[in-house]
Amino acid sequence: MIVWVNGAFGSGKTTLADALRPHLPEALVYDPEQVGYLLREIVPVPTGNFQDLPLWRRQVVDLAAALVAEYRRPLLVPMTLVDPGYHAEIFDGLRERGIDVHHFFLKVAPQVLEARIDNRVHAPGDPEREAEVRSWCKEQIVACVAAIDALPSDTVYLDGELPTGELVDQVLSRVRTGGGA
Repeated sequence: MIVWVNGAFGSGKTTLADALRPHLPEALVYDPEQVGYLLREIVPVPTGNFQDLPLWRRQVVDLAAALVAEYRRPLLVPMTLVDPGYHAEIFDGLRERGIDVHHFFLKVAPQVLEARIDNRVHAPGDPEREAEVRSWCKEQIVACVAAIDALPSDTVYLDGELPTGELVDQVLSRVRTGGGA
């Protein structure tokens, strides 16, 4: 089983995944962003977004499926994934391998996202990089908010402005009853 926590940068994906860990102690946390960082060290990313690399999308599926098969443990995946084609490619690939995917999307107002991005430290000790990362994260807000209407019908939308404990309860309720994506 995979619990995919999706949403814009600053929506609380990692916070929610971390808060779920004590309730799902057997789960592994898998961050596909790390796959992207590795690929960026090896190959050029012409668009600047490693999700545009077909290899990234294949590797996300392959590694997730291998982790589930090898360790027979659920995965918590905090990752922004809003391109409908990429979403279908990855989620269909996981389901084709017999993996149940519960997909949650954290909805957060754009002004709240901007404030959260401004209040995070992205590149300690590197003000220039800090500004670049903040700017890039903020530039993604429009696409992430627009994606809300383009995600599959089985996506479970959560109010990302609720307290984390309430979100944990909602996710666990859906996962344990088999409801949701």
